Amino acid sequence: MNSKMMKIAIPLLLSAALLSACGKSDTKTNSGAEHGGHGAHEAGEQQVGAGANQEKDVQAVFKLSSEKPRAKQDTGVSIQIAGKDNKPIESLDVSHEKKLHLIVVSKDLSYFNHIHPEDKGKGAFQISTQFPAGGEYKLFADFVPTGMGSMTKSQWITVQGDAAKAVALEPEANLTKTVDGKEVTLTFDKLQAGKAVNMTFNIKDAASKKPITNLQPYLGAVGHVVVLSADASQYLHVHPTDEKAAGPDAKFMTTFPASGIYKIWGQFQHEGKVFTVPFVVKVP
Repeated sequence: MNSKMMKIAIPLLLSAALLSACGKSDTKTNSGAEHGGHGAHEAGEQQVGAGANQEKDVQAVFKLSSEKPRAKQDTGVSIQIAGKDNKPIESLDVSHEKKLHLIVVSKDLSYFNHIHPEDKGKGAFQISTQFPAGGEYKLFADFVPTGMGSMTKSQWITVQGDAAKAVALEPEANLTKTVDGKEVTLTFDKLQAGKAVNMTFNIKDAASKKPITNLQPYLGAVGHVVVLSADASQYLHVHPTDEKAAGPDAKFMTTFPASGIYKIWGQFQHEGKVFTVPFVVKVP
């Protein structure tokens, strides 16, 4: 991102005044259950696990380059990772080739973007992005402070401009979709809340129906999965159980924290192109 733009722009500290207009800030996190080192880390409304006390002392301060960001225009986003004393947390571990993953979703979860801000050093990150329409969006900063577990901090923002028509979040009976010439089918061993669930993405060529066996690593693994509850309060970033797999199956394990409707995005790379396939499921 252009550093000059950031210097001359009016930074927006997402403070209590903005939050009252934009919605609820979800900053409580937990590191979730790890399954063989490749499970999900999750962020939700409650903290659990040994790392909870450490995590509540960590914050991600989001700033925007405009007080009123507008749809379809470049908006600078900066993120500062800091401790309870507001001092920068300078040491972050590389997790799947990046020190910070930024997930952006619209309120109705119809828009999804997984991007990687530039590491500016000393726990600071910057990126320029565009929002497709006016409305509310939630930003998730996903990172690993050295010596702590994976954690996620999030923030709601409001974008000016014409809003897109809201898309209803309806559970899908058919979990097969065609995206970018790939036919992707999602299956579960047993879809349930509160227990470990195995999920498998089977990927074929949509035209020939032949299994794709040459998936390429995406961020160091066969694929990545992000899961959000319908209200975006529960966040899961799931890594594959076999990172070196190349298809046609990509297997993941996670735990849905509660019953309800969730949206799942699987991301994979084939022939140099990353493709994203979304599914909506109802967890009993």
